[in-house]
Amino acid sequence: MSPKLKRLSGKEVLSILSKFGFSVHSQRGSHVKLRRTSPSGEKQTLTIVMHDELDTGTLRAILRQASRFIPEEQFKKEFYSN
Repeated sequence: MSPKLKRLSGKEVLSILSKFGFSVHSQRGSHVKLRRTSPSGEKQTLTIVMHDELDTGTLRAILRQASRFIPEEQFKKEFYSN
């Protein structure tokens, strides 16, 4: 049986991604752009929404974005229940 996505808020996702070096770059309404600079100097940007509870499709889209920069095994335990 595959693990289920946790029900997370935008604030919780922001907290998780900050552990990986992302910080708030800008915000427009409920959309927040997070940015970090990779060791090679590349700017890496993610966009998340600051809702009280994110839909599973929205959370999957954020994970898909994040997996371009962070190996999935590293953040999987934060987003999935056992």
